[in-house]
Amino acid sequence: MEHIAALLLVVGCSGNMAECRELPAPAPIYETFEECEAEKPISMRELEGEAPRVMATCVFVDPALVYDDAVLEWDITKDGKLTASLEPATSFAVAQNQHARQKNTFTE
Repeated sequence: MEHIAALLLVVGCSGNMAECRELPAPAPIYETFEECEAEKPISMRELEGEAPRVMATCVFVDPALVYDDAVLEWDITKDGKLTASLEPATSFAVAQNQHARQKNTFTE
């Protein structure tokens, strides 16, 4: 079984940052956080035509936690920075995540 240390999250946004969505990363999982960071600019360049603004971040995967049902929570801060974390899922978190995606709002 492969050990995953980081996930690459790539997000495409409208020019005014009012609407954002996840974009499929060419290689979304990495065995080290450093590998993810090294590949991040390459993935952003590959996806730059998918949206007016493309951002990416590497998300640390804690090997001590079991992620059978995990939620990737992300947000764009007021200063335009992409933040994200991988959290163990609860029924409430899963429902909230699905609701936010259906409304196309990303304040998870």
